Amino acid sequence: MKKHNFFAGPAILPQSVMKKAAEAAVEYNGLGLSLMEISHRSADVVEIMNNAEQHVRDLFNLSDDYAVLFLTGGASSQFYMAAMNLADSQEKTGYVDTGTWSAKAIKEANKFSEAVELASSKEKNYTYIPKGYDVPQGLNYVHLTSNNTVFGTQTKEWVNCDAPLVSDMSSDIFSREIPVEKFGLIYAGAQKNVGLAGTTLVIVRKDLVGQRQRDIPTMLDYTTHINKNSAFNTPPVFSIYVTMLNLKWIIDHGGVKAMEERNEEKASLLYGEIDSNPLFEGTTDIADRSTMNATFVLKDNNLDEQFLSLCAEAGIMGIKGHRSVGGFRASMYNAMEKDSVETLVSVMQHLKNAHA
Repeated sequence: MKKHNFFAGPAILPQSVMKKAAEAAVEYNGLGLSLMEISHRSADVVEIMNNAEQHVRDLFNLSDDYAVLFLTGGASSQFYMAAMNLADSQEKTGYVDTGTWSAKAIKEANKFSEAVELASSKEKNYTYIPKGYDVPQGLNYVHLTSNNTVFGTQTKEWVNCDAPLVSDMSSDIFSREIPVEKFGLIYAGAQKNVGLAGTTLVIVRKDLVGQRQRDIPTMLDYTTHINKNSAFNTPPVFSIYVTMLNLKWIIDHGGVKAMEERNEEKASLLYGEIDSNPLFEGTTDIADRSTMNATFVLKDNNLDEQFLSLCAEAGIMGIKGHRSVGGFRASMYNAMEKDSVETLVSVMQHLKNAHA
């Protein structure tokens, strides 16, 4: 039976990517060695690093004004690295609180600058994206979480302001086109749409780094990694290799624009069923629904276990909502095929026919 992977992360990868990664784990490029035991200074690994960077540049049409880095520590490490590298203690930064991860980013940023909360949707359990808020002059940057995996909301319009935007795009990077020129820093944990857990993608405008007065630890300084092409220390080679493969897969399948069309089609199919099926209801404002993570509940939670059992019988995995909110969550990243969403919709209809 085919398995349908709706886990929020680590997330689904294309089968072709996993096959090549499995082969490289045993032997890479006819060397008689696994990729996992080759020097990170070798020509083979340098080529992987260069190709991975070039794929990022090609997908976002990045100019040389931006550096592309592959770091470690997940997006959580960027909560403090962003503030540490981009703002001095006497400066103010702006944050929009839209969920679990943005709240953590605000907490870390306050250790290095004054993090001004511009807006928050906490009072309604993060079920919408704030809009129409004021952005004061003089902010060093404005931080947004583009997609909220826990609550199923997604930023659809980017705020206009004089300050550069900083964004945690861990769960929707490369899933849609974005106005890159608005951003001073983009960061993303790899384990959703980028590749394999273990590396963190950072895209940073070069003119923003190296300007701070504070003494930044060497490993936490963006300039360290820019100057050493992400290889100041031993990088997570295998994770970066899978990232390279996955980004090439996106390019081969039409790039970011094609991914956006693909993801809109899948999301429309599922949200259409949620809205038309009398047993289910969505948990977020319709205008702010995420194309990556659809969150919903059964109106009668006595049916929860039956629904989960039907999902298991259909090969559907990872459909339970985040432990902090409950309900259900269907994560539909780039690599998910439409037939997986169709299978989920079929199960929802089956439950409706039995009970509605």
